[in-house]
Amino acid sequence: MITKILEVLAGWVTSAISAGGYPIVCLFMAIESACIPLPSEIIMPFAGFLVHEGRFSIWGATLAGAFGNLIGSVATYWIGYHGGRPAVIRWGKYILFSERDLNNADRFFARFGNAAVFISRMLPIVRTFISLPAGISRMKFWPFAIYSFIGAIPWCWLLTYIGVKLGQNWNTIGQYLHKFDYAVAVLILLGIAWYLHHHLKPILARRKETQGNFPPRNL
Repeated sequence: MITKILEVLAGWVTSAISAGGYPIVCLFMAIESACIPLPSEIIMPFAGFLVHEGRFSIWGATLAGAFGNLIGSVATYWIGYHGGRPAVIRWGKYILFSERDLNNADRFFARFGNAAVFISRMLPIVRTFISLPAGISRMKFWPFAIYSFIGAIPWCWLLTYIGVKLGQNWNTIGQYLHKFDYAVAVLILLGIAWYLHHHLKPILARRKETQGNFPPRNL
């Protein structure tokens, strides 16, 4: 089922890029960087195939992808900056996310934000969503924008270069990169499991303590 969806998506993406050129590469990479999982593993290798065919240049495709990444990232950053933080403060308790957690995230992005944004641009799955928490934590905008753009360049260049080398077989890259996607997804799930355990444990302990304070019922 997933394979079929990816095949249909790949056909649509490649047709659009063939017709629209660099602006469509930029548009699709903007979508991919705005928390919408449109795979760059399809977009950029096909752009590489068009380099192989002589229709694109490798740096033209790379920069179109990187600028698209920047546009989508900035849009998502500002959504998180203006709307995400009030939403987290109001509704975060329903997903066990407290204001204390928000403060911890603020400190993380203040200290490691540049490196986190740069590295995340080269990681599947994470690269699609990193802009939102960066905006919610109100990381400084210009470092966020600069490191987002710089981090996107090697990722876009690498996928484009692979597409150039594979030529007509550019789409075979997906079967290898999706294995890496699964590994990242497992790490994310483990992180979520740790987070839930860390937050549920004191809640369950308090509930158990409260229940223990009630006198036993008379039978």
